[in-house]
Amino acid sequence: MEKRHADGCAISVRQRPGKPTQGFLRIGGLTVPCSLGRSGITALKREGDGATPLATLRPLGVLFRRDRRRNGIGPVRLPSLPVLPGFGWCDAPEDPNYNRPVPLPFRASHEKMRRSDRLYDVCIVLDWNTLPRRRYRGSAIFLHIAHEGLQPTEGCIAVCPRVMARILPLLTRRTRFVVMR
Repeated sequence: MEKRHADGCAISVRQRPGKPTQGFLRIGGLTVPCSLGRSGITALKREGDGATPLATLRPLGVLFRRDRRRNGIGPVRLPSLPVLPGFGWCDAPEDPNYNRPVPLPFRASHEKMRRSDRLYDVCIVLDWNTLPRRRYRGSAIFLHIAHEGLQPTEGCIAVCPRVMARILPLLTRRTRFVVMR
């Protein structure tokens, strides 16, 4: 059963039976396939485990590649920011910038947000391990564009570009992604 919150829309994310690295994302009457972390869903999320956290996640904002989205991302109700060259995300648990955007080049372990594979052409930042941040609890859980064939992510939730375009205008700060098994 889809959960609803009094203050906004709930999007359920469930594992696909027999395929723990894939799932179904449900918003209203729309149910679409999605990809999940290479280790499926876990309640004990750790940095580098490749798992999607069993949690309720809030969208914080949208990152997008303006150079690949000529018309931008359309009307959105979340804060949005274009990803420029030199934009990274720190995934080094011992660094004070852990699970935060950082300028590149950056001395500690990080992920480049401006990728050649298009996964982060549109990327919703979710609030996993943001306030408070806890070392080794995992960083950078995003809703982003999926690989062809819904290949597993490193712990994020991913959908095809068409689905992203359809759900992006529906998201607000009150939206909740409820990840369940």
